[in-house]
Amino acid sequence: MSGLSDKVKSTVNKVKGETKDQVGNAKNDPHLQAEGKVDKLKGNLQDDISKLKNKH
Repeated sequence: MSGLSDKVKSTVNKVKGETKDQVGNAKNDPHLQAEGKVDKLKGNLQDDISKLKNKH
């Protein structure tokens, strides 16, 4: 069940990050875009960690 939880968390962060990035782009708000990029990176890292956990 932990793998599913990790997958959901990573997906939520990636979607949240993409949304912030796009809204920041539309509003010409570099701070919001940067937050979005950080959230997407966090989601990608969570995804990678989940994959490593599943290997062991």
